[in-house]
Amino acid sequence: MGKISKHRLACIVFAIIMGIFGIFHLFNASSMVNVVPKWLPGGILWVYVTGVGFILAAIAILINVQTKLACYLLAVMLLIFIGTIHVPAMMGGDPISRQLAMLMMLKDVGLVMAAFLVGYNSDKPDEE
Repeated sequence: MGKISKHRLACIVFAIIMGIFGIFHLFNASSMVNVVPKWLPGGILWVYVTGVGFILAAIAILINVQTKLACYLLAVMLLIFIGTIHVPAMMGGDPISRQLAMLMMLKDVGLVMAAFLVGYNSDKPDEE
């Protein structure tokens, strides 16, 4: 068995994390529904759609099929979260809630960048 490249290992870790996010969304939808913007129809449906999106992206990255597309769509989904959930949450509420929203936004910005990097490099040959 060959040695796994550092890039492939990073992709696998990233995919596992995205898959865990997806599982959390599917099994904890009722506690996450309050994050869905009230103006968006569908409520809990969006939590499930998000969970499935995370899981599908994780699978694509793990099996290395349509990885670029999956990562770019994942990045778009996370950017939508930043614009519709985190930024509005930073505009209101108490200071602790605003600080938590800022931290969640920074986490999602980091995940967007990771998704872009994994997607961008997905068709490059692994080098050791």
